[in-house]
Amino acid sequence: MSKFRFSLLLALVALNGCSQKKDTMSYKHTNALIHESSPYLLQHAHNPVNWEPWSTAALEKAKNENKLVLISIGYAACHWCHVMEKECFEDEEVAKLMNENFINIKIDREERPDIDHLYMDAVQMMTGRGGWPLNVVALPDGRPFWGATYVKKENWMKVLNELTRLYKEQPGKVNGYATDLAEGIKAINLVEITPNSQILTEAQLDNAVKKWSRYFDHNYGGYNRAPKFMMPGNLDFLLHYATSGKNDDLLEYINLTLTKMAYGGIYDHVAGGFSRYSVDGKWHVPHFEKMLYDNGQLISLYSKAYAVTQNPLYRKVVEETISFISSELMDSTNAFYASLDADSVNEKGELEEGAFYVWQKEELQTLLTDKFDLFKDYYNINDYGLWEHGNYVLIRDKSEEEIAEKHEVSVSEINEIISECKQILNDVRKNRNRPRLDDKILCSWNGLMLKGLTDAYRFIKNDDYLDLALKNAAFIKATFLNKDGSLYHNHKDGKSTINGYLEDYASVIDGFIGLYEITFDENWLYEAKNLTDYCIANFADEKSGLLFFTPRSDSYVIRRTIEKADNVIPSSNSIMAKNLFKLSRFFPDEAYENMARQMVVNLQQSFEKDTASYANWLHLVLYFQKPFYEISIVGEDYMKRAAAMQQSYLPNTVFAGARETSALSLIQNRYVANSTLIYLCQHGSCKLPTTDITQVLNQLH
Repeated sequence: MSKFRFSLLLALVALNGCSQKKDTMSYKHTNALIHESSPYLLQHAHNPVNWEPWSTAALEKAKNENKLVLISIGYAACHWCHVMEKECFEDEEVAKLMNENFINIKIDREERPDIDHLYMDAVQMMTGRGGWPLNVVALPDGRPFWGATYVKKENWMKVLNELTRLYKEQPGKVNGYATDLAEGIKAINLVEITPNSQILTEAQLDNAVKKWSRYFDHNYGGYNRAPKFMMPGNLDFLLHYATSGKNDDLLEYINLTLTKMAYGGIYDHVAGGFSRYSVDGKWHVPHFEKMLYDNGQLISLYSKAYAVTQNPLYRKVVEETISFISSELMDSTNAFYASLDADSVNEKGELEEGAFYVWQKEELQTLLTDKFDLFKDYYNINDYGLWEHGNYVLIRDKSEEEIAEKHEVSVSEINEIISECKQILNDVRKNRNRPRLDDKILCSWNGLMLKGLTDAYRFIKNDDYLDLALKNAAFIKATFLNKDGSLYHNHKDGKSTINGYLEDYASVIDGFIGLYEITFDENWLYEAKNLTDYCIANFADEKSGLLFFTPRSDSYVIRRTIEKADNVIPSSNSIMAKNLFKLSRFFPDEAYENMARQMVVNLQQSFEKDTASYANWLHLVLYFQKPFYEISIVGEDYMKRAAAMQQSYLPNTVFAGARETSALSLIQNRYVANSTLIYLCQHGSCKLPTTDITQVLNQLH
């Protein structure tokens, strides 16, 4: 197998890289993607390559014509996807080679994460690396045998010619390798039930986090590497772990990371919102695309960190990021779009990464006049902030107090001047060519954003955030929810399509639970329960105790994926396990807690080996090993009491509340006339009720 792999890769140099529907009358070429709604697929609708969308019909066509299948996967905001399109897929010579020898399939990874999971695993097994664009060559039945990420034209043509020759001359060898690889793809998906095992102890968890911490960057935060990804799920767990264990050193590292991210060029200082990652080790130069999933999670994270620290920087990040999303990624129905592209058209009329966001020194001097000297120090218009070609990416490395001392002005004056400067730059940017918008609406990512809004309201108490959360939740319910209790995954051009994946259910359930806890409208809690029951009935795998990524009704190639490891977005199974645990406190008669426990037990052998990749799962270790509380508030002032308590960071709690009565066991028979009582409970067993918020908070801490 290794000799065959070597022969396939001889010609390959693969580098990791990472809308509008066009008028067909204006283009020389139009392929089948013109009928799709995905902005990414539409970007390729006028390539000379005969692209087709993913379908069983396309695979059948490959079988009938005995052609290999070339599968290329990317997303609309992906810079290196655009580069490869320009170099290869828009080239007539390349297209001729591809059309003659392959059935060519284009996939939007955000629309079809199930297909992306499969072929990403394959490429990582073959090459030891992954990324987008993701390019795979497979047999007509979809089994892959070669893969790479970004490839230059010359190497792309060489490798495609070599693969075509091998398939014609040595089909048995190609089939053998595809068979072996398919078995490997199945094997890494396997999980077995571990009977009668105990949850990791606190000592084991402490040891795992200690090993994990060796990779921490104590100068700039994050991990000691470049590029730097923000990994909000990892930081969310570390915040929970550090506060529960009163670990001041770890809290210092978390605050360093959050501060450096907010100071860095990865954060848009002019209009708010985060880019996907930085290419350097100091959070300076981002890969400029802005993704809804990053920003939704970071709103949650910074809201929680604000509750812990009361750091005004964190509150500012939350407020500015929500403002950015509301103005740039929200449509008139209160739904949220997927992303903004990294590239935009520059002054020369060419697509350029970051063109919308960067500044020349002379331009800033002209725009800011007498404010420039202070702005220059604040955002490092110097060697530290210089990127390339005379372009600066704004980055901070000093607090307002330090800048104020140098310029002999007050902090309030600093903030006023910087605010004026940002407004000037924002007005200028409005006249620049904007990054392309991916305006598809994904159920799962809207769920992440919904959860971000519920956390922002919970800890910052801006009524606009609650209003927006309620409107977005209503959109999700009206647009994505079917009468049979299932969800759709995608919404575009007024149509909801593609059966929902586990990630859709997991994130929406999490958002609905969060919405219940800040409104105590039980409709949201029961919606969460109904979606959970649908998942158990349609996604559960008895062999692993986990949940498949796709429902039973969906067809698949090679395997039904079980998503286990957490990444930039936590795995759908880890989010569901947390949902199950929390719902078990509201619905103790259901088997939710036992299911969550079994999920943790079956995977926990991986927790100590690769702790960072299972960070979201580790919340459950703390839930099971440390006290977890239900807080019930019943009486006339239940909303006011809850709001006051919920401004504290309490990751080991769920809240229930009502004025008088409820079907929930946490609230039944707890109303006392002319009083608002707080009940602190564990597994339904409660301490004596009290009206003293401080007393309850002291017990929780």
